[in-house]
Amino acid sequence: MKRKSPATIAGCGLTPAASGRNKWAAMTASIWMQCVSGSAYTFGFYSPVLKSTQLYDQQTLDTVAFFKDIGANAGVISGAIYSSSPEASRPRLVLALGAVQCFAGYFFMWLSVAGILHRPPVPLMCLFMLLAAHSATFFNTADVVTAARNFPDHRGTAIGIMKGYLGLSGAILIQVYSTVYGNDRSYFLLMLSLLPTALALLLMYFVKVYPSNFQDDRPLLNAFSLIALISAGYLMAFTILENILTLGSSVRCLTLVLLLILLISPISFIMKGHLRDSMLPSTAIAISHERLLLANADDSSEVSELETESEENLNLFQAMQKCNFWLLFICMACGMGSGLATVNNISQIGSSLDYKSTETATLVSLWSIWNFMGRFCTGYISDHLFRSRGMARPLLMVITLASMSVGHAVIASGLPGALYLGYVLIGVCYGSQWSLMPTISSEIFGLRHLGTIFNAIAIASPCGSYILSVRVVGYIYDKESHKGTCVGNHCFLLSFLIMAVCTLMGSGVALALFFRTREFYEQVLYARLRHLAV
Repeated sequence: MKRKSPATIAGCGLTPAASGRNKWAAMTASIWMQCVSGSAYTFGFYSPVLKSTQLYDQQTLDTVAFFKDIGANAGVISGAIYSSSPEASRPRLVLALGAVQCFAGYFFMWLSVAGILHRPPVPLMCLFMLLAAHSATFFNTADVVTAARNFPDHRGTAIGIMKGYLGLSGAILIQVYSTVYGNDRSYFLLMLSLLPTALALLLMYFVKVYPSNFQDDRPLLNAFSLIALISAGYLMAFTILENILTLGSSVRCLTLVLLLILLISPISFIMKGHLRDSMLPSTAIAISHERLLLANADDSSEVSELETESEENLNLFQAMQKCNFWLLFICMACGMGSGLATVNNISQIGSSLDYKSTETATLVSLWSIWNFMGRFCTGYISDHLFRSRGMARPLLMVITLASMSVGHAVIASGLPGALYLGYVLIGVCYGSQWSLMPTISSEIFGLRHLGTIFNAIAIASPCGSYILSVRVVGYIYDKESHKGTCVGNHCFLLSFLIMAVCTLMGSGVALALFFRTREFYEQVLYARLRHLAV
C-alpha cells in the first residue's frame, strides 16, 4: 500500500488542535447523551400512569415491561450497523437511527397516555415500547465503542465513564422532570421522546473516532472521572434528603441548577485538551494521522493505532465459534440475570421482610447510584490494576461475581439490616459486569466489531432475568404466598439461595475464562507498554 506523506495528510484539514479538541469534545458529547439515554431505568416512574390510562392489569403491564427489557438489551443491530458503516459516518448514523426510534416509540406512547391517540391494542403498545427501549442500544453503542476507540490504552476507564453516566441517567431524568412538573407524571413520556432525541441530533457531529496523539490521556480522563464521582455523590445525597425531608420548589430548582453545572463542567476539559495537544510536535501528529488513514483505507491493516497487535479483531460469527464468547455469556447471564431479578422484586422483598414503604423507596432510588459505582469504579480500577500489577480483567469478574453471591446470601439470611447490605453489594457488582464485559470483549475479540459482539453478549441479561425472575423468584413466591401476599423470610429464602449458587457458579466460569486468557493478557500488556514507549 502506498503511504501518504505528512504534507498530504496536512492537506486533509486535520490539525493538531482539531484532533485534540475534537477527541475530548467527542468524550463530552457522549457523556451528555449517556446522561439522558437510560430511560429504560425509569419504567417504574411512569408505569402507574401507563397502567391506569390504558386500563392494564398487572400481567399486561409486565408483558409491556418484558418488551422493554428485550429492546434495551437487543443491541446486535446497532452494533452491526456501526461495524459495517463507513468510518467517517459510523457514530452519526447510529445516533440518528437511535433518535428516530426514541422519538417514535415514546411519542406514540405519550399520545396514548394523553388520550390524543385512541387506546392502542396491547401488541401495538408493546411495539412502541420495544422501539423506545431499543433506541438506547443505538446511543450506547455509538458512545461506548467510539470512546473505546478514541482511548484504546485506557479503554477500561473510558467505558466505565460511559456506562457510569448511563447508570446515573435514570436518576437525572427523574430529577429534571420532578423539578419542572412536580408529581404530575403525565408529560414524562413526552420529555423522554424529545430530550434524548434533541441531544443526539445536536451532538452527533462531535462523536467521531480520532487518531491517537501520543499523549498521556490519564490526567484528563481522571478529571472526567472526578466529575462523575462528584455527580454521583450529589445525586445520592439529594435522593436521601428527598426521602427524609419535604423539599420546596425553590430548593429543588437550586439542586437542579447545581446538577446541571456539574454535568456541563466537562466542557472546560475540551479547551485543556486543545491547549495540551496544540503543543505536540508536528511530526508525531503527522504519523498518527497517517496511521489512521491507512487503517481506514484497508480494514486488514496491522498498523492501526486503535488496535494492539495481540487483538484478533473477530466479527460476531467468528467470535461465537470461540469458547471464550460463551464463557462470557454464561457469566453475564448469572450476574446480570440475578441482579435484575433482585431489583425487579425489591418492593415485594421489602414488604415480606416488614420494611416500611419509604425504606423500600429509598433502596429503589439508590439503585442507580450503586449501579454507577460498580460501572465506573470497576472500569477505572481494572485499568489501574492491569497497568500496575498486570491483573487480567476476568479476575475482577471472578471477584465481583463471588461478592454478588455473598450479597444474595446476606439477603437470604433475613437478619436486621441484611437487605440494605445485600442490596448495595448486588447493585455495585451488577454495575461492574456492564463495565467489565465490553472491555474484556474488546480485548479478547478486538475493537473492530466491538459494538456487535458486546451487544450480542448483553442478550444474556434478559435471558438470565427471565429464568431467575419469572421461573425461580416468581414461581417460589407464588408457592409460599397466601392469597397473593407473603410475609416472612421464607418468601424469598430459597430464591436468594438459588441465586447465590448461580452467581457462585458464574464466578467459577469467570475463573475458567481467566485461566484461558491469562497468557493472552500478558501479550496485551506487553503490546500496550511497547506502544506507550514509542
